[in-house]
Amino acid sequence: MSSFYHYLMTFRHPKPKDKISKFANDAYLDHSFPKNSTDYDELSNYLELNGSYLENMSVFDEAWEKYVQLIEQKH
Repeated sequence: MSSFYHYLMTFRHPKPKDKISKFANDAYLDHSFPKNSTDYDELSNYLELNGSYLENMSVFDEAWEKYVQLIEQKH
């Protein structure tokens, strides 16, 4: 299973079309982002403390839901 960060990077775009693309671009620039994590709580806690670039946590939750759905489709 690939990490959430790896999944999120599929949304990077030079001209972000939506909030998830903006989140992906900002996470890419965040050198401390937990790049290998697949754990919701670890990522959520990190973003609550360090994700000032995130408009609100619902953007993370939406991206996380898409990530989980993709994982479930592969199994």
